[in-house]
Amino acid sequence: MLNNNPGQMTWKPPGATDCVLHLRRSPLEPWRHYKEFPEYVLPDPPHFSEGYATFLALLKKNWQAVKSS
Repeated sequence: MLNNNPGQMTWKPPGATDCVLHLRRSPLEPWRHYKEFPEYVLPDPPHFSEGYATFLALLKKNWQAVKSS
């Protein structure tokens, strides 16, 4: 990770139509598709949700999972 401040993750931010991992580095930032953060992207196993491997890796780095609204 590039900084010591873990970010936040959600699967379907408000207004989104796709159930894909979204990230933000701060609660003040808008949600962005996880592939907009190439420094964190990991390949997913076949038949898993898009962003699953990245989600697990970031959880281990203390990123916060935010419940989708």
